[in-house]
Amino acid sequence: MMYSNSHLDLIEREQRAKQYLKMVGLENKANNRPNQLSGGEQQRVAIARALILNPAIILADEPTGNVATNQAEEIMKILEQLHRQGRTIIIITHEEDIAQHAKRIIKLRDGVITDDSLL
Repeated sequence: MMYSNSHLDLIEREQRAKQYLKMVGLENKANNRPNQLSGGEQQRVAIARALILNPAIILADEPTGNVATNQAEEIMKILEQLHRQGRTIIIITHEEDIAQHAKRIIKLRDGVITDDSLL
């Protein structure tokens, strides 16, 4: 759905933003500035922001980069939940433990596929 600048669309956008902030566990931080959020919280806000237009595919480039292990697990749980809801999630990561959350892992070296495994 495309949005115009009408008042109704603004209300709908705000409702969706609140819905997705709640989904990622940050409904109480809706009025915080980015510098008031931890790295993990900023990553979860990025996920919520990406969901506003209800995409079928989510491309997550290092979604757990620079966050604590417990925050990385929270982020992966959110992405797994989105996958169960029918969205395609493509994750780019250098972290083997994060890659293990996937059903399929494609490894690249110098732009060449070196492994393509279904788990």
